[in-house]
Amino acid sequence: MTAAAPQRLVDALSAAGVTLETDDRRRAEYSYDASNYRVRPLGVVFPRTVADAVEVVRACTDAGVPITSRGGGTSMAGNSIGPGVVVDFSRYMNRVLQIDATARTVQVEPGIVITDLMGQVSAATAGRLTFAPDPSSKSRATVGGAIGNDACGNHSVRHGRTSDHVVALDVLTADGHLLTATSDGLHATDPGDPGAVAAAAALTVALRALATEYLSEFRLELGRIPRQVSGFHLAHLLPENGFNIARALVGSEGTCVVIVGATLRLVPVAESAQLLCLGYRDVVDAARDVMTILEYSPAAVEGIDSSIVDTMRHRRGADAVLGLPDGGAWLYVELDGDDSTQVSARGSELLQRLRTSGRLVDGRVVADPTESASLWRVREDGAGLASRLASGGESWPGWEDSAVAPEQLADYLVEMLALLDELGLTGVMYGHFGAGCMHVRITFDQRTAAGRAVMADFVHRAAALCVRFGGSVSGEHGDGRARSDVLPLMYSPSTMTAFAKFKQIWDPLAILNPGSIIDPAPMLTDLAMADIAPLAWQTSFELATGDGTVDPFVRAVQGCVGVGRCRTSSGGVMCPSFRATGDEKDSTRGRARALQDMVRSGAPTSLEGWKSDAVRESLDLCLSCKACSTDCPTGVDMATYKSEFFDHYYRRRRRPLSHYSLGWLPLWLKVTSRTAPIVNRLVRPGTARLAGLTSQRALPQFTSRRRLRREVSTAVAYADTVLVIDSFTQGFRPDVAGSARRVLADAGRAVECRTDVCCGLTWISTGQLSRAKKVLTKTARALDDGTDRPIVVVEPSCAAALRKDLPELVQTDAARRVAARVRSFATAVTEQVESGWRSSVPLPAEVTVQTHCHEYAVFGAGSQRKALAAAGVDAVREATGCCGVAGNFGFEREHYDLSMKVAEQALAPALRETGSDAVVLADGFSCRMQVDQLGRSSMHLAQLLDPDREREDPH
Repeated sequence: MTAAAPQRLVDALSAAGVTLETDDRRRAEYSYDASNYRVRPLGVVFPRTVADAVEVVRACTDAGVPITSRGGGTSMAGNSIGPGVVVDFSRYMNRVLQIDATARTVQVEPGIVITDLMGQVSAATAGRLTFAPDPSSKSRATVGGAIGNDACGNHSVRHGRTSDHVVALDVLTADGHLLTATSDGLHATDPGDPGAVAAAAALTVALRALATEYLSEFRLELGRIPRQVSGFHLAHLLPENGFNIARALVGSEGTCVVIVGATLRLVPVAESAQLLCLGYRDVVDAARDVMTILEYSPAAVEGIDSSIVDTMRHRRGADAVLGLPDGGAWLYVELDGDDSTQVSARGSELLQRLRTSGRLVDGRVVADPTESASLWRVREDGAGLASRLASGGESWPGWEDSAVAPEQLADYLVEMLALLDELGLTGVMYGHFGAGCMHVRITFDQRTAAGRAVMADFVHRAAALCVRFGGSVSGEHGDGRARSDVLPLMYSPSTMTAFAKFKQIWDPLAILNPGSIIDPAPMLTDLAMADIAPLAWQTSFELATGDGTVDPFVRAVQGCVGVGRCRTSSGGVMCPSFRATGDEKDSTRGRARALQDMVRSGAPTSLEGWKSDAVRESLDLCLSCKACSTDCPTGVDMATYKSEFFDHYYRRRRRPLSHYSLGWLPLWLKVTSRTAPIVNRLVRPGTARLAGLTSQRALPQFTSRRRLRREVSTAVAYADTVLVIDSFTQGFRPDVAGSARRVLADAGRAVECRTDVCCGLTWISTGQLSRAKKVLTKTARALDDGTDRPIVVVEPSCAAALRKDLPELVQTDAARRVAARVRSFATAVTEQVESGWRSSVPLPAEVTVQTHCHEYAVFGAGSQRKALAAAGVDAVREATGCCGVAGNFGFEREHYDLSMKVAEQALAPALRETGSDAVVLADGFSCRMQVDQLGRSSMHLAQLLDPDREREDPH
């Protein structure tokens, strides 16, 4: 690439109306995928149409700039990053174009997320049809990526690989011709384009000659096992396979063409399915039963080991994994069919047969849908959970994807485990046992030269081992930067030559995703963890130290390994800003990548430490909801990292006005409590603007100190429970404090009300950590009274701050003791019911509830639901998402519009589905403000359960 090429490229794209984004923040976001590698691109484009994609390819070819196609960026092999232009199809080219239920086909753009495709197909066919490939990353992986890697998924035992479901591909050649590859040839997408017609004819001749020349190699070396994904899939060019060019291009990892559309085959959905969960002593025993299981025609045979389960429970609580039988490794076996009685009978017979084999420790039918969803989530989050373990260790991809014939799997695992042990490595295992494909995250030390040498030694020896068992070094994720280097161990020189010729036929200038499959760099090149200076980053938060060899802040921000769960459009809460904008910048992953580049040394970037404007921009739309700390499989806590960054960034700088108005709110409330009537008359939209707040949101009414005293003044001789009345409750809704006190008293608790302590949340969320630490130190001293009395906090965000942020900022035994005693009000209610208390208040049959994100993250996703169920409310409609206010965020002038978009993800639709007379619960003050903004009233759980509820209207 010449020095003039980038400007020529920018000018050409600009003339075509396409923007090439080349700022350091954007390049940092796209320097990584879910692999071990980091390659800085020249820039990123987001095509909106096929015409845009044509202009990008032609301009890059003219300038000699490499092109890397990208969907969800979840590649674990490093095949969605590259040194030239990254073309992200997921942002705009993500539509379903046509569904033909009769022909059982669907036409799509490459950026459609697989679960979105499944949802639209299901809606259009009344649940009768679906797109079969369902990789664990399906909630953020795109169809284009699945085609690029020939992805498989949990049900590949039944449905095979993506290549088995491709009818036709619309592709761009490296010289910009738009062609359509089908099962019987290649033709111009537009028959009136003479250049494309000629290109299709020339390519067809060359491909037929290649298939003829290497006929024996393709027959002997390719397509030998179900998961032979490594290399190019040239067996599809054989005469007996119909010269299927479309399927030959599947799995080519963007090295031959740029995919701009696809026609895919749909499959029927079984009428009935049953999940069996089988417990074994270890993964080897589990693998030895696979061939027996396959006799029963299962739709899925998936496996996990105990490390993944332990990490899920550590991160999300003991009830995060439900329905597991005894064992140290487990298989999920799904049987399906159109007759539920026959499916059940097959399941019973299989269980009985496995019990007699002597390897099964325990097994059960999982009939409860909640348990089934819980188990599948553990499996689907395997890549992330295996990366940052409950033990504190780190594991990495690199050999996460090998496959052998299912009958060879157990013996292969025995030898692989022996190799790991010999080299002092540990492998965390999960995968598609029924297809012989094993995912292994390994404790490679990529940060040191010695550790990288061990990694290279293992991968080369493991590849030789896999080949000896007749296997494939990649069984699903592709070769990319991780395994292309070892393909000569798997294939003969003649076949490798055929692969090179196939690539050259399509891409003679070698600009399409260079370095994957053909002419790769050594596997240790461009490792993201290599050559990072061992700098000490001074932080206020105490972050996990791991083994102590890496700075805690560096280790924390490197916790993101790119699996991309933050890019999902449904399920969980993370990441509300990405769901609103669809921009990688606004995902937890995008922010983590900016921070990861910040902590690197010697990188040619403006992401220079704590004063980086680029990182400040990246963090701007983070709502600090904390959902990522629990939803992210690796436990990334972006709210904490944002707070830490802001604390440093704004030192000796002027802060936004909202950091002084809302950030110092607890102090202002002490003033307003004495003059509430006057302040309420003075507060106007213009006042809000002066404070850096939006004038579009109604501000709450301030409450007098007299009203608060009336609610909490009852004294007791000895209290066995401490009720903390936080600043929000004191200042804006003291009636909730009174209700909370009465509910606890009704449960037999003697309550001490504390209004003299503060959780420091407003200073934490605005990154004013010196002040927050002073406030919390005082709080810890005040509450550490030598007892183990529960500390119940009315406001869930304040409860979360005292439980999590207090011990991390105030690193004392007193802080840790206080944090261990803290309960949110909902968790306190659940405990009281479990101790025998029953509310005497008539309860509604149905409730709509908005769980505060901080309570969701710190006390568990089901805290409100469990409390309501315990109290006797069974019908609960949950707004499972962030409300959009998130403390100060939704009150800030520049964030109001996004705040309301976030509300539309879950809260607003839930409210529209709720009857006008139905009860809406919003324990969080910010949630309540958003409910008010949406035109509804709400109450706190304490008000719902208040024995004096009929005394006055709690609204």
